[in-house]
Amino acid sequence: MNRIAKMLLASMLAVGGGSVSASAADMVMVNYSDPGICAQPAVLNRITNRFSYQVRHVPNLPQVSIVDYYGIGESRHLPRIKDVRPIDRRYCFAKAQLSDGRTRDVWYLIEKPLGFAGIGSNVEFCVSGFDRWHVYGGRCRTVR
Repeated sequence: MNRIAKMLLASMLAVGGGSVSASAADMVMVNYSDPGICAQPAVLNRITNRFSYQVRHVPNLPQVSIVDYYGIGESRHLPRIKDVRPIDRRYCFAKAQLSDGRTRDVWYLIEKPLGFAGIGSNVEFCVSGFDRWHVYGGRCRTVR
C-alpha cells in the first residue's frame, strides 16, 4: 500500500468513516518500496556469512560468495498475535550478485523472538540453486 493510500485510510478511520477488521487467520500481504527490516545490514551480513559457510561445507557446491544484494523487498508479514501466533515472521526476497558474476534469487525469513535464548531474531535463507539437499523444499518453497 503506498503512502497516499495509507494516509487516506488513516484519515477515514480517524473520522469514523469506515471500519477495518482482521481475524487472527488473515495473512498480511506487504508490497511496497521500503524493504524495512529485510534490508538491514545485520540481516544481510548474517545471510552472507552463513552462505559462505554453506558453500565450504556442502559437497559439490561452487566455491562462490555473495558480493552484493539488490531488489530487496518483503513479500509477506505474519504478525505476532499473543497466544495464537507467538512469533513475528517476515518473508523477504532479494537478488544476490555472486563472485562468479551470476545473479541468484535469495529468499529469507526473519523470525522474532527466536534468537539465542529467545532474544533477538533468527534468519533462515535459501539461495536459488544452492539448496542441494532440499532443506527448504523444492525451489526454496518454505521461505518464500
